[in-house]
Amino acid sequence: MSISIKLDSPSPAPAPKPKKQKRAKSGEEKVKSGRRAVISSVIIGSIVVHLIGLALFGLWTVAEYFNRPEARFEVKKKVVKIPPKPPEHKMNVAKHEAMAPKPVFDDKLVSTRPTDFALPELPQVNLDQMLPLDPSELISDQVNGLVGSAALGSGLGQGLGGGGGTGEGMSFFGVKADGDRIVLLFDVSSSVVNKATKAGVPLERIQEETLKLIEGLPIAAQFSMIQFTQNYKPFTTELLAATPGNKRLAQEWVREEWVTSGTMSGREVVSNSRGLVEVLEKAFAMRPNVIFLISDASFQWRPKGGNKDIPYRELRKVIDDLQDSLPREAPIHFIGFAPDDEDVKEWKRILRRSDGEFRELKEK
Repeated sequence: MSISIKLDSPSPAPAPKPKKQKRAKSGEEKVKSGRRAVISSVIIGSIVVHLIGLALFGLWTVAEYFNRPEARFEVKKKVVKIPPKPPEHKMNVAKHEAMAPKPVFDDKLVSTRPTDFALPELPQVNLDQMLPLDPSELISDQVNGLVGSAALGSGLGQGLGGGGGTGEGMSFFGVKADGDRIVLLFDVSSSVVNKATKAGVPLERIQEETLKLIEGLPIAAQFSMIQFTQNYKPFTTELLAATPGNKRLAQEWVREEWVTSGTMSGREVVSNSRGLVEVLEKAFAMRPNVIFLISDASFQWRPKGGNKDIPYRELRKVIDDLQDSLPREAPIHFIGFAPDDEDVKEWKRILRRSDGEFRELKEK
């Protein structure tokens, strides 16, 4: 047996294909390719941003779900009120009473003596419109004894009449004034004591005239008083109604507290380094509409320790400011005991603004 083996000769390897060369892109194709790339980037970026936003929103929703507060139920009561209707019977009775005439009482309460208490302040009333009679007819007969100058000589003229009111107002040492809120300022220093005595009007005489003035005040008036050297002693810090009880208290104060020695002492005396300036401030704080100032026109103060005359420039400024604080300027009437000529000139200049009067009582 013969075996024949045929050996095939190896076939030759195929020849490699030649590489295909890429065609170079033109400029227009490059621009289009760049645009596509940009658009693709924008789309992909937008998708990514939206996915992130959705993820965050989902997380927030889940967190809100787990952090949701417990539900609470509240019941608010609403009260319904129905106003009651008045019975017809009451309405008929009220209507009948309204048609019936009101009873008239002729009896009046009359006091036979002054009471121990003071009545409250009365409102300001224009008496000229209420009283058909001359108000002077209502003044006490005792006022008649105050008019005249026989007791004080011709040096005082006819000025010492009148502790009470007249048909034209009140009169004090010959100075007539209209007003129902009165403040009396008495300088009781040693210089005033000496000059008043020489003029024939000692402080005791001023005391008597003051008592009569208080007695003659109408009930609609209000008043107060201040005595001063440099320190001062007020009767009250506010005006009082001129009721019988208040008049009696004021007259007792004048009798018991009146200073005739030229010096002041006691618990009620207020220490004062500013002299007349502070006294005027206290007087204007009562909001008067007339002020009487009795002095010799010599005023001192010690704002910095030394006792000196108060400059008139300062006095004018203080009084102008105080007058401006009132709704209406209050006339200041000055009754001076033997004042110096320069003091008279300066005070007349000060008083001219408020239509105040300067009454000079000289030595006989």
